[in-house]
Amino acid sequence: MGIKFDDYRERYTQARLERRDGILQVTFHTNGNSLEWGAAPHDEFTFLFADIARDFENKVVILTGTGDSFCANPPPTGSTTLKSPIWDRVYHEGKHLLMNHLNVEVPMIAAVNGPAHRHAELAVLCDIVIAAEHTTFQDSAHFPNGTVPGDGVHIVWPLLLGPNRGRYFLLTGQKLNAREALALGVVSEVLPRDRVLPRAWELAEQIASRPTLAIRYARVAMTQTLKRMMLDNLGYGLALEGLAAAEHWPAPARNK
Repeated sequence: MGIKFDDYRERYTQARLERRDGILQVTFHTNGNSLEWGAAPHDEFTFLFADIARDFENKVVILTGTGDSFCANPPPTGSTTLKSPIWDRVYHEGKHLLMNHLNVEVPMIAAVNGPAHRHAELAVLCDIVIAAEHTTFQDSAHFPNGTVPGDGVHIVWPLLLGPNRGRYFLLTGQKLNAREALALGVVSEVLPRDRVLPRAWELAEQIASRPTLAIRYARVAMTQTLKRMMLDNLGYGLALEGLAAAEHWPAPARNK
């Protein structure tokens, strides 16, 4: 059963939603400033994408950020010490976060307004990705922070960059600037920051003018392979990430 925009437009504290002529703009933020990744967005965005997917009046979705960065706050020190009850929640949300993103059955455009170092896959999994000139892409929260790059980045970056470049990117903490990302095919356009969002709307309006089912089914067709890859590998990668984190958990007391 579908839902209406009014059912969820004010539901989320980490995203501001606005829609015009079927084009939904989702602006990530933390207290009105640039998004800081943490437990709240990890939880909220899982349900946000599910709500967007269930609203049949959405024709195109634009994802963007607030301020100078898309999502670039440093990961917390000691994130590898997560204990199993917490990791079970991370595992659950991590699976549904990306699957619900891919379950949105209308084209998605990422208007990357600046550095994307935490969960940049939310942007680069979109069908069209455009970036501000000062944007950089990095996976700062996983291997550089002593964590297995297993919650989808192990699928997305080798797919976008090629197997060898993708593994290098994840294992070295490489930071790609916008022009490098353009040359490597990660983004399709690089623009001054003040032109990124207007250009996203231009593209969205162009897409939204097409027949409704052509719009929906184009996204369905183009995400089918990605969904299969996620189904096969996303949960496994999250499990390995949690297993590696167990190395740092205190050993349980033994009865003597």
